[in-house]
Amino acid sequence: MSNPALELQIQTLPDSPGVYQYYDKEGKILYVGKAKNLKKRVSSYFNKIHDTAKTNVLVKKIVTIKHIVVPTETDALLLENNLIKTLQPRYNINLKDDKSYPWICIKKEPFSRIFSTRRMVKDGSEYFGPYTSFKTVSTILDLIKELYPLRTCNFDLSESNIDNGKFKVCLEYHIGNCKGPCEGYESLEEYQKQVNAIREILKGNFKDSLKDFRKLMMDLAQQMHFEEAQKIKEKIEVLENYQSRSTIVNPKITNVDVFSIISDESAAYVNFLQISHGSIIRSHTLEIKKKLAETDEELLELAIIELRERFQLLSKEVIVPFAVDLGEHIKVTVPQLGDKKQILDLSVRNAKFYRIEQMKQLQIVDPDRHTNRIMAQMKKDLHLPVEPRHIECFDNSNIQGTNPVSACVVFKDGKPSKKDYRHFNIKTVEGPNDFASMEEVVYRRYKRLLDEKESLPQLIIIDGGKGQLSSALKSIDDLGLRGKVSIIGIAKRLEELFFPGDSVPLYLDKKSETLKVIQHLRNEAHRFGITHHRDKRSKSALNSSVESIPGIGEKTMLKLIQHFKSVKRLKIASEKEISDVVGVSKAKKITDFYKTTMS
Repeated sequence: MSNPALELQIQTLPDSPGVYQYYDKEGKILYVGKAKNLKKRVSSYFNKIHDTAKTNVLVKKIVTIKHIVVPTETDALLLENNLIKTLQPRYNINLKDDKSYPWICIKKEPFSRIFSTRRMVKDGSEYFGPYTSFKTVSTILDLIKELYPLRTCNFDLSESNIDNGKFKVCLEYHIGNCKGPCEGYESLEEYQKQVNAIREILKGNFKDSLKDFRKLMMDLAQQMHFEEAQKIKEKIEVLENYQSRSTIVNPKITNVDVFSIISDESAAYVNFLQISHGSIIRSHTLEIKKKLAETDEELLELAIIELRERFQLLSKEVIVPFAVDLGEHIKVTVPQLGDKKQILDLSVRNAKFYRIEQMKQLQIVDPDRHTNRIMAQMKKDLHLPVEPRHIECFDNSNIQGTNPVSACVVFKDGKPSKKDYRHFNIKTVEGPNDFASMEEVVYRRYKRLLDEKESLPQLIIIDGGKGQLSSALKSIDDLGLRGKVSIIGIAKRLEELFFPGDSVPLYLDKKSETLKVIQHLRNEAHRFGITHHRDKRSKSALNSSVESIPGIGEKTMLKLIQHFKSVKRLKIASEKEISDVVGVSKAKKITDFYKTTMS
């Protein structure tokens, strides 16, 4: 591929279901398509010569790729359909069947009819869907018909028409498919109860209807109508397994704009979804570079006003993650659950994907940019004279004073440098004295670095509060390093940082990247220190339970204990059994030793 910008866009596409849009150099839409895996599908356009000349021409014209992620393939199918109809891309006209998907309509009229349609008429009727297959629609309508006898005629069943005896019941009444509301044999109230139950089925609330189905099935079985009962059972199974609607679409949510925001220290990403007649017709993500410490609330308000103006949005309701002030003419909804919350979550996902994509692009083009930004941020947050490219963190581990050890972990450019990690066994301190232990290991670490003329860190972090920091400072002073190396202490509550000579801790914002790096350092120090501590304890436990046998080392004894499960079993094992584990010569030494001690 000759266009590096396009290659970059493809490299950063997610491996998720979604819809992709191709644009030419003028920003005109060329093509909309759906994919189970966006990255694979879009890549396939560019890594081969296509069979049709039209597709090859399309590929040459593509300059920009946009995408919208969705939860499932069904959602992608519906969203693709909506976007093709709305945007009418040039290459979709010939490449796609432009048919509409079916809806189920509950007609606004006395004794409502319920039927499938491809056309939505704004007459106050309710529409459910769109469904991706007519088979699903007919299954649902069959189920409804089986359970609720509804009229199929298109007469105007007004009260006066019925009272005047204008209509006569038809065959559907005589075969039991309709209860004859046209002649007044069924009241409007009873009929509407059935319509309400059907509405719940279409919304996906099957509980009550399934109860009715099961009752119908049992009644048929008791009447020995087993074939009919089996048919109802099959339909119950279909209904139970059917997910009634897509998360993309709910006909009740109409002409609403959805906005969400994801932010870090330098930028915010605002995603906008436009919903019309229950369907997403547009998705757009805006990147806002932060100038000062603007809040998410301020940024979202600004972005909403900008996007509403840019896209000339006239909707009276917006869905947002938290309350914003948009004046008195716009209804602001902050959903906690239900369909509106699902659509808001989808918007958040799109904002997150966009942010990840931008980060990936930056890392491919400028791999050091991310590191440089974090280092500059840490220097600023921690009031350091230089960027902390080399950081060391100390942690003490002891359990009730046994086997005191200390760990030193090293981070370079904000990432762990595991080859530089060091363990320290405490030599000069008796018993559990964390302060004296910290003083010893800090002295030993930097005495050695100075002696070996190794580079010193720009920042030392002491895991512990003011007491531990004071102990470490004694060693730093003894070595004449005060002022040459920055040193801070972190308390148990991670966001509290202590500086030498300052009794008031510095508090970091919980979202800050500086805090994330410090948290990573501390977690590594704990992990590294505890594993060494466990090793040491298990070795000392072994040494206390095993006599020292001349010519037999610790590893051999550990292997034997693991095999025989205890020293007692090892003592009574035969030479042959032991030699199978550690060889003949060692087995002889062990059996000779135990013979001597036992006699």
